[in-house]
Amino acid sequence: MTGKLLFFILLCFSFQTVVIAQEHDHHEEEHHPAHEIGFSVSPVYFTGEGEFSVATHIHYTYNFPESKFGLGLGYERIFDEHKHNFIGAEFSYRIIHPLSLSLSPGVAFEGEHPDDKEFALHFETVYEFEFGVFHLGPVFEVAWHPENYHISLGLHIGLGL
Repeated sequence: MTGKLLFFILLCFSFQTVVIAQEHDHHEEEHHPAHEIGFSVSPVYFTGEGEFSVATHIHYTYNFPESKFGLGLGYERIFDEHKHNFIGAEFSYRIIHPLSLSLSPGVAFEGEHPDDKEFALHFETVYEFEFGVFHLGPVFEVAWHPENYHISLGLHIGLGL
């Protein structure tokens, strides 16, 4: 059942991305700040355990001038009995001006066992609405850890500098 749920969510999101990309004017000039500090909060669903929790994510990204690429560092904390933490590099790509994808390889560890680090991989996409130097919008994340997957849909808030 959880595999079907994950497939359905990814399928819906992919369809939405295609529709948004077709509606966007591709000749619009990019005006994204070089530096971004972002924060998100979201409910998280652990597919293997069938449980929900709450997560926060904070990141810093440097967006290369005249490019759709960015590089940064991110941290995620899930507030559950395991005290899940994740630290990783962030590689971002802005598909169209308001829509970006990020891939974040890094390490995950539990709060009570910080020395037991494991490789983990996070994939995130954000659609941003800009309000001056601030932007906010929905964020969708799929994360792989050796013991489990988790998915989340939440709110991203960012500050462009």
